[in-house]
Amino acid sequence: QVHLMESGGDSVQAGGSLTLSCVLSGFTTSRYYIGWFRQVPGKQREGLARINLSGDPFHDPSVKGRFSISQDNAKNTVYLQMNSLKPEDSAMYYCAADPSVPWPPYDFMYTGQGTQVTVSS
Repeated sequence: QVHLMESGGDSVQAGGSLTLSCVLSGFTTSRYYIGWFRQVPGKQREGLARINLSGDPFHDPSVKGRFSISQDNAKNTVYLQMNSLKPEDSAMYYCAADPSVPWPPYDFMYTGQGTQVTVSS
């Protein structure tokens, strides 16, 4: 059974940092693009970063330099390190997997339940 479990969301002050974790199970992760997206109620999903099939990371230009995706294959875990957080980064953050390159609207085949990030000014 495919399972993606996010954790690490919290309430932080602007300028702070958080590391989100996503534990993956039930599928061969090397055959999927693993990524993070976020969503605010009433707005479209925003793709943030992904791990390509090659293992190389990709970051959306909107967060490049502040956010960093990484993976620990031994732990079947993907991370999203977020620095210099801004109030506009407040959203529900989701870990997701898809066999194809995810494009907007980021309808991944598998998605976790999400973890909430709130950044206060």
